[in-house]
Amino acid sequence: MNKFYKTVIAVTLASQSVLVMAQEPSSCQVIKTANVGWLDGISTNALTQVVAEGLGYKFDDSMLSLPIVLKSLSDGKLDTFINYWSPSQDPLITPLKDSLSVLPAPNLTGAKYTLAVPKFLADEGLKDFKDIEKFKVQLGGRIYGIQPGSGGNTLVQKIIKDNSYGLKDFKLVESGEAGMIQEVGRSIQRKKPIVFLAWAPHPMNVNMDIVYLTGGDDSFGPDFGAATVKTITSKGYAERCGNVGKLYSNLKFTVDMESSIMNSLDKKEPALSAAKKWLAAHPETLDSWLAGVTTVDGKDAKAAVLANISK
Repeated sequence: MNKFYKTVIAVTLASQSVLVMAQEPSSCQVIKTANVGWLDGISTNALTQVVAEGLGYKFDDSMLSLPIVLKSLSDGKLDTFINYWSPSQDPLITPLKDSLSVLPAPNLTGAKYTLAVPKFLADEGLKDFKDIEKFKVQLGGRIYGIQPGSGGNTLVQKIIKDNSYGLKDFKLVESGEAGMIQEVGRSIQRKKPIVFLAWAPHPMNVNMDIVYLTGGDDSFGPDFGAATVKTITSKGYAERCGNVGKLYSNLKFTVDMESSIMNSLDKKEPALSAAKKWLAAHPETLDSWLAGVTTVDGKDAKAAVLANISK
């Protein structure tokens, strides 16, 4: 066999192997995912959607409460969720560990999640968890949280129930992320004391003068509730849908990346537009995200995704 035919056969076999990589059940061609209305989850889902649609997948993103997300993943009605904050959500995830799959590597490190106050209140002496009770009257006995069923709210409720830091007479005010942020903004404007759940990445760290409280290690963990964010899938999804599973395993975000996109969302820019702009400015990110990944029909992944970004 001459050199020419050997080369043709080698190229043909290589092409076939790439196509095999992309072969998945037809059910894998629609990625059923969800977010819980947090800006970080909306941002990362938008980035994922731009990439997935560039590869030829349909991306079905629903906004649901966290308990419904977890139940839907357990029942196989959702495929993915990339906003599992650990350790704050561990108490919600652990009981479901046999009916879910958690991808081994986190998609975000360097996050934090604990209670915070406006800087003016910290300057008045509320700097630590043990100081909250001293300001009970000024605070109206309230701690402001986010959506019912969220991991952060659960931790605050446990603090109140256990009388940790002397807070047994406090009440958790539950609302959506946007509602809580609006209340914090009004309180800062009026110099009205408030204690609330805060986290990074989030535009609140740029747009508001806030201080994270010390002393909450026993409840939220050390280093101001240092957190990792992980990806959950329905049981065995990454094995059933190998190409999509590889993409989700590759996805790695940064605090700066998410903060940039979240700031755009805070200024009312559509999520997909903000995600496309960020990826257009940082195309090198796709090299690691798309390693070992092809389009649905086995073609070059990066070229297809760049074409989608430019639309």
